[in-house]
Amino acid sequence: MLIKIFRASLANASGKHNNVLFVNIPRVHSVRRRSSMNSRITFTEDFFFRQLFDHQSSTYTYMLADLGSKEAVLIDPVLEQAKRDSHLIQELGLHLKYALNTHMHADHITGTGYLKKLIPGCESIISRASGAQADKYLENGDVVKFGRHTIQAVATPGHTNGCMTFIVNEQGIAFTGDTLLIRGCGRTDFQEGNPRTLYDSVHQNIFTLPENFRLFPAHDYKGNMESTVFEEKNYNPRLTKDIDTFVNIMENLNLPYPKMIDKAVPANKQCGLYDIPPDA
Repeated sequence: MLIKIFRASLANASGKHNNVLFVNIPRVHSVRRRSSMNSRITFTEDFFFRQLFDHQSSTYTYMLADLGSKEAVLIDPVLEQAKRDSHLIQELGLHLKYALNTHMHADHITGTGYLKKLIPGCESIISRASGAQADKYLENGDVVKFGRHTIQAVATPGHTNGCMTFIVNEQGIAFTGDTLLIRGCGRTDFQEGNPRTLYDSVHQNIFTLPENFRLFPAHDYKGNMESTVFEEKNYNPRLTKDIDTFVNIMENLNLPYPKMIDKAVPANKQCGLYDIPPDA
């Protein structure tokens, strides 16, 4: 497959531009194996994966690394777990290159700001559409590189305008944030939420992935750890419905006001550089 490499100038939070190496890879997904519920793509030997959990917010954080270069990334870190994540990075002899957020969270404060203090050289990344501050911003289709591995960022708005799904095609995995949960989806009644937009995001950008791709959400409240495209296309009680039925479901959930939103959103607009523990 032909890979075109180019340098993109991205604005950082201060308005300056940084030259960042992105790899523009067409959205052609691996078909190494027949898609089904039971088949799965085996991780390559040089790919490290670790799923971490914050009990207070029921948030999953994901650590990925290239075992050759030792470059690592974290997806959706949580402020209260930043020291845990930093310690694990150091124990494993990894270098944290980026801390990414799938969107601007409303139920916890991101750990990206604190991690930048704990691990000098780490940079924060989020979608430009999120409205949050970060060192680097992503547009739909951008690819972030760590070692020889790549994460493709695909815009999947609906829960918020800035939601992205991060896809690692070679490993057959996708990190869906709050857009698609296991047998559910993110709410659409705040933060620019729109049920029709979310439905289209899932059906056009996640359900079109190979059915054996494993899906990892930002949260789970029932003890589930992962799903697959096949499972969610067939068993998700909301997103297997037609769009009008889905919209009706989402508009009548009558969920309580998020208890952390008034604290988390202002903090996360500043990359979590707010309310950092005093012993930082």
